[in-house]
Amino acid sequence: MQKKIYVTGMDDDAVAAKVDAAVKAVAGVASVVSTPAKCQVCVEFDDSVAGAADAINAAISSVGVSVLG
Repeated sequence: MQKKIYVTGMDDDAVAAKVDAAVKAVAGVASVVSTPAKCQVCVEFDDSVAGAADAINAAISSVGVSVLG
């Protein structure tokens, strides 16, 4: 499943790299691309993994970036 997550607080490439690393560590995540200019994180993950979507949001929040919506 692919999902676009809109965020605030991801102001530059350094923060985006931290978001990418945190999200890649989540079980079931196949790929992640964070784009500071668009304030979004695009994630491809296996939605059959229990709690994957919540874990992705938690990983983003863990580096100080706020998930919108």
